Amino acid sequence: MTDKDEFLYPRSRYYGQVKPENLIFNANLQKFAQQIGYIVSLQTGGKLSPEEAYQQIEALWQQLKLSKKQLRIGKNPLPTDEGRQED
Repeated sequence: MTDKDEFLYPRSRYYGQVKPENLIFNANLQKFAQQIGYIVSLQTGGKLSPEEAYQQIEALWQQLKLSKKQLRIGKNPLPTDEGRQED
């Protein structure tokens, strides 16, 4: 079963800054890209109308934007105590 899943849902290695939120967003982004590929193929093959494809892609985009916002990607991290000297 895992061979089929690895074939249908391949994951690429992550090369960015290793932080939990970056890893989660990268996984979400890869899933988004795979789903977009499936939708485009279905639309190209005549199984989805252009409007249906657009609506599905728009919904996926909104999910990805929400994920980015929830993970605080691109936001300044909360201040830490790094750099402070203890008395």
